[in-house]
Amino acid sequence: MSYKVSAKEVSELRKVTGAGMMDCKKALVEAEGDFDKAIEILRKKGQKVAAKRADRDTSEGAVIASTTADNKKGVIIALACETDFVAKNDDFVKLAKDLSEHALKFESKEEFLSSDFGGMSVKDKLIEQTGVIGEKLDIATFDKIEAAFVGSYIHNGNKIAAIVGLNEAFDGAEEVAKNISMQVAAMNPIALNEELVDQEVIDKEIEIAKDTLRQEGKPEAMLDKISKGKLGKFFKDNTLINQEYIMGEKQSVKDYLEETKDGLEIVDYKRFSL
Repeated sequence: MSYKVSAKEVSELRKVTGAGMMDCKKALVEAEGDFDKAIEILRKKGQKVAAKRADRDTSEGAVIASTTADNKKGVIIALACETDFVAKNDDFVKLAKDLSEHALKFESKEEFLSSDFGGMSVKDKLIEQTGVIGEKLDIATFDKIEAAFVGSYIHNGNKIAAIVGLNEAFDGAEEVAKNISMQVAAMNPIALNEELVDQEVIDKEIEIAKDTLRQEGKPEAMLDKISKGKLGKFFKDNTLINQEYIMGEKQSVKDYLEETKDGLEIVDYKRFSL
């Protein structure tokens, strides 16, 4: 005679694991009411599903940015899945947000994945949820910054997120950090300023400019001078402090910072998109 499961037991197991009602009921019946054994049964199911879907592409998901209560630290994680249908599910988004809050405690992705999250490691939680959801799950990114004040922005749909660190905490810092985070999300700068642009990128841009000028018939003697001018335009478009501020009129991000507060600077930023 099979073990009779109460609705309360099923509800408790579902609350802990996030598994479907029928999956929880079957696991409890198989475990004859042993709660821990039922959790293990569900976890093994997740391992089997994860093994079958190991080669699947996780190009969808939810990108979440979180900051500590004192705004000294910020983190971006992306909980990736296979389909947009799952990515928009409320439970999936909540899991991504919970994981992002949890990630604030750790310095690296490896430390985060091996940490305890509700009685199991984050890595095991992803395997468990693979069994629940039926899709491969992965942490696609883990980016973190620390500064005097860190603000964040998550674009509608949870596909893009950004965090920005300022060198000062002051009245109004939250608004400024959010505005700059929105700038980062929208304009995707390649570096904070021209000094931090990789030399390989600079060399490539100069070569592209020279090739274009040659095709336009410009004399070889003029190529260096004109290409440097084009490089200046490249820096203006692609470095954060030199970009045109999206919420201002004909002012750069640097101008916006100077106008807001003397000595205000961006110390770091991170961005991720799916």
